[in-house]
Amino acid sequence: MTTIAAILFWLSAGLLVYTHLGYPLLLWLLVHLRGPSAGGDDREDSPGRESPRSETGPAAAMPTVSLVIPAYDEEKVIAAKVANALALDYPRERLQIVVASDGSADATAERARAAGADLVLELPPGGKVAALNAAAERASGEILAFSDANSAWAPDALRQLVAPFADPAVGYVCGQVRFLDPGGGNLEGAYWRYEMAVREMESALAGVTAGNGAIYAVRGDAYVPLAPSGSHDLSFPFAFAKRGLRSLYSPAAQAEEKMVPTLEGEFARKRRMMVGLWDIVLGEGMASPRGYPPLFAFEIASHRLLRYLSPLLHLVALVANAFLLGDGWLYVLAFALQLALIAAALLGRALPIAPFRIARYYAMTTASIAAGLWDRFRQGPPAAWEKAPGTR
Repeated sequence: MTTIAAILFWLSAGLLVYTHLGYPLLLWLLVHLRGPSAGGDDREDSPGRESPRSETGPAAAMPTVSLVIPAYDEEKVIAAKVANALALDYPRERLQIVVASDGSADATAERARAAGADLVLELPPGGKVAALNAAAERASGEILAFSDANSAWAPDALRQLVAPFADPAVGYVCGQVRFLDPGGGNLEGAYWRYEMAVREMESALAGVTAGNGAIYAVRGDAYVPLAPSGSHDLSFPFAFAKRGLRSLYSPAAQAEEKMVPTLEGEFARKRRMMVGLWDIVLGEGMASPRGYPPLFAFEIASHRLLRYLSPLLHLVALVANAFLLGDGWLYVLAFALQLALIAAALLGRALPIAPFRIARYYAMTTASIAAGLWDRFRQGPPAAWEKAPGTR
């Protein structure tokens, strides 16, 4: 029994340390060992560099783009979002602005039309993914760009986002979203900077393993309609990899969104996001290595699958450690450190000093994965919209 407990403890603890710390370090090493050609393309249209399409020139040289904005009761922000889209530095005759109103009960559709949207779809309630699918079917652009209704894009964001598609092997590009901190206790901004650093290295090596809803684009003829439980952010990168298309990160394509003001609100947001996670991992085939290039399979296993197993790995490490307390000071120290993490997370709300806040954020982010899985079993796959309070 002791041997089994030791194996379980070291395996689970080792995987936790690897996915959070070891993987980014190994990723950095692999990218630097591969040199400038990492990712298989060191041409001028590589992400992070100017593409010939992003230079001033004939508008006809640029692809047509449909910018899709899914919306549910967004009357407060939709006019500003359409105005932001109209102000983009992109040839107007090659840009179609599509607002997909998913059963909105307010003035979302009317205000979108008044603001100048080219196509406003008034759809029956079906959820965000259903709205995205309907808009993609009606959109006319060679490139389909997508944005949340509460995201504000920089003037050159669309040019930067579209530039990598000059390479026909690129199927998906996500930009950089910057969260505006309202001064609450949410540490998502700091975590997101860590994620963006990892994403940039993944893009250079084999392709990103996830995107974001604020700013991204796909090749129109590569668009894959998803089930209501699907997610463009998680599903497209791995689905495209299995079809031989790369998914890239373009940090020069920038957008801004309001951050969820509190950590409790962030936990609720992540919990909702995690409800459909295992439908994607198991049902859509993220966990299946078939079709992946080897380096992308390495990224998916290290960054996605192990992260999603973190709640289980923490539980196994704690229970196995408890069985090993009589086997030396090292296990006593490890157990004490795990209890200290739990205690710091519990104290983080009453004593919002940096170490406790970080511990609390980590604990709640990890717990959101387990909570989302629990909700999935109780409620079934997600479909309805739920906007995070304070982000409009």
